[in-house]
Amino acid sequence: MTRPIANGLATAEKYTRDYGSRAKELKADGRKIIGYLSALCPVEILTAAGAAPVRLKGYSSDGITKADAHMETIVCPFVRNVFDAALKGRYEYLNGMVMPHLCDSIDRTSDIWSYNLGLPYWHFLNVPHLTDDSSIEFMKAILRLFIGTLERFTGTKITDADISQAISAHNENRRAMRELYSLRKQDPPLITGVEMIRVLIAAMSLPVEESTALIKSVAAEVTQRTSERRPSPRLMIAGGHIDSVALIQTIEESGAAVVMDDTTIGSKIYWSDVDVSDDPVDAIARRYLRKVKVPTTYAGEGDTYEANLNVRFGHMKRYIDEFSVDGVLLFIYKHCDPYGFDVPAMKSFVESCGVPLLYVEDEYSEATLPRTKTRVEAFLEMIG
Repeated sequence: MTRPIANGLATAEKYTRDYGSRAKELKADGRKIIGYLSALCPVEILTAAGAAPVRLKGYSSDGITKADAHMETIVCPFVRNVFDAALKGRYEYLNGMVMPHLCDSIDRTSDIWSYNLGLPYWHFLNVPHLTDDSSIEFMKAILRLFIGTLERFTGTKITDADISQAISAHNENRRAMRELYSLRKQDPPLITGVEMIRVLIAAMSLPVEESTALIKSVAAEVTQRTSERRPSPRLMIAGGHIDSVALIQTIEESGAAVVMDDTTIGSKIYWSDVDVSDDPVDAIARRYLRKVKVPTTYAGEGDTYEANLNVRFGHMKRYIDEFSVDGVLLFIYKHCDPYGFDVPAMKSFVESCGVPLLYVEDEYSEATLPRTKTRVEAFLEMIG
């Protein structure tokens, strides 16, 4: 039974500042700690195996000093930064790692990660890029293979009942996070963008029950607020794995309120549940292929180009309406081809919703934030 967490915001800040501290404690107690590097990792299966999933994050305040000896500099700066952190020992508590098939920067460096980290457990999850019925069947097969490797590593049988129980726990976690997000609809929002990203970062470093307790504690804390802050232009930030508190702080110090996101540590992983099913592996396959809106799992479901755009980006229109968004910041890392290819279509779609969009392509580094701040300030002046 997980105990309630008091002082949720302070706890989130602590786990963000000392990322992985809870994982270290759990490992000392004999828990297997499995890291992963993508929104496409089926965390329900790791939880069902009795392991504690920890999503690997970067350290945008750190320079890359070791990774470039192993990876070309045209590799995604976020991937290089996380690998650099791993080489420096920031993830020494990991027992293993799962690397889902996603983009070239991950796929083509998987063997480099495996060789250099030398972890007791390593699994490359061959997630397909299409979402048709045959891809669902393929995904189910690779999930069963994944389950088998975890069983051999942990020495524990993973039953469908175990997986169903884990699905329920993670669905509850997502519902709790969506309820916390809803507190951002108020003007001004009850929770700032900086506070929210700290919660998102902390949550992905904790076992699911502790993550849910943290989220609920933060929600209870901020609902007691009577905000006297002045309303500000309301921005949504969109992109991939955006886990830099400093970036969100820079945006809000420019005079905006970050009230929503479309990122892979935020709404992309919390807005869709796994369906309750007699075949939990099938339900997981369908959720990760068809519901998690990342640019590398694409299906053209519409009969026209406009219909396909709505399938891919229609959720952004709903966010814009529900959270009263005044402008969108599309923040893409350099050398990120999947998101880079999506930029023209996404920009066109968002602007067709009557909302301006600022596109920023930059490094994963706090050193470049001053120029981002200048562009954000100009954007805020434009939208009034």
